[in-house]
Amino acid sequence: MKNKILALSALATACGAALAQTPAASTVELYGLVDAGLNYVSGTRGTATRLVSGIMDGSRLGVRGNEDIGGGWRGLFVLEHRLEVNNGTVSNRPQSGTQLPDRLSDANMLGLPGALQPAVTGVASTIGSQVGVNLRNGIWDRQAYVGLVTPIGGFLGGRQYTPAYEVFATFDALKTQSSLSAGQVSAFPPAIDIRVDNALAYRIQLDGLSAAAMVTFDGASPSNANRTKAINAIYKAEGWSVGAGYNMRNNELGESSLKSAVFGATLAVGPGTLSGMLGTAKDDHPTGLSAIPAALVAQGATAGQAALVQGAFIGALKQDARVYNVGYTLSVGQLTSVVSYSVFDDRRSADADTTSYGVAWSYAVSKRTDVNLVLAHFNNKPQAQSAPGGAGFLGGFTKSAGTDSNNVAIGLRHRF
Repeated sequence: MKNKILALSALATACGAALAQTPAASTVELYGLVDAGLNYVSGTRGTATRLVSGIMDGSRLGVRGNEDIGGGWRGLFVLEHRLEVNNGTVSNRPQSGTQLPDRLSDANMLGLPGALQPAVTGVASTIGSQVGVNLRNGIWDRQAYVGLVTPIGGFLGGRQYTPAYEVFATFDALKTQSSLSAGQVSAFPPAIDIRVDNALAYRIQLDGLSAAAMVTFDGASPSNANRTKAINAIYKAEGWSVGAGYNMRNNELGESSLKSAVFGATLAVGPGTLSGMLGTAKDDHPTGLSAIPAALVAQGATAGQAALVQGAFIGALKQDARVYNVGYTLSVGQLTSVVSYSVFDDRRSADADTTSYGVAWSYAVSKRTDVNLVLAHFNNKPQAQSAPGGAGFLGGFTKSAGTDSNNVAIGLRHRF
């Protein structure tokens, strides 16, 4: 069989926006997805039931283009805009607002004297204010890139999904959809970077094998600050698939920070598909904490107190974890059912483990519209506080450490 080398759309399988078109096509296309519904979450502060956007998929509006240049060359672009159907905005915060887990907002749980609680509260409030989706109100927050397909592969530049996350989205039983996605039990601090700015990527597809390599250039100082390097490979065959991906990111000081590795596989079993995934997260130098001492000193703390608080937060936000997911997907007629079980295994002294399990149903009323029902349970160990979210929003945290949470979501999704 003749091999074909094509540029891959970032996260094409997971977001339904594949750009692998007929080479002769020269088109510009408007596309999108609108997803909204009622979402009930127990164990959190405030209102338990809300109308939300993005239960199964984040709502979006996009424009993509593809031009045949000739000789096996093509130009392409993607501009994809996030939107919140419930209120017409472009960003959201979790139901828990700026609240952080008790282990990050209580001086005693951080191993600090009670006298430093005001300083801890201030730092926790600052970090908590940064928890949300697209808080910078980016217009093209989901994706924004331009690319050139050549006979030896595709080169894309702009805001893109990371290679490790593409593997995560491919082998997660829910494909990142709903509160049952494995990403929901490892959302804070994030065990994997989903998208990155200023990214240059090289992508190929060779029969059943696809692969990508990525590096970011943001002009920061030092030159290696905030830099991400990543790679992946996925092989799909009849009845089975396997893949692996790896991201590594430096913090604002240029120190090696978050490293995320993902391994996954699927296998046709009986009338459905069995999927399994393992993810690892390691971070000894958390990002964004270098400014803590100066901020606290400006508020009246001594240099020694500021250093103590910074050290406590650095220690608390370090990561050493495993994420496991296993699921089974069965489609019968218009109904697709997925059962999923996920574990966040925290290997730090906090041992903030979370387990989730449940079932999600999607019933297609047409080729473009489906209704969905999700039932999920989150079991939090004594130091854990994860609350269920959705594909388009973060769940945040339960009202206290060790509090479990349940989720019932009923939604409508339409693609165009």
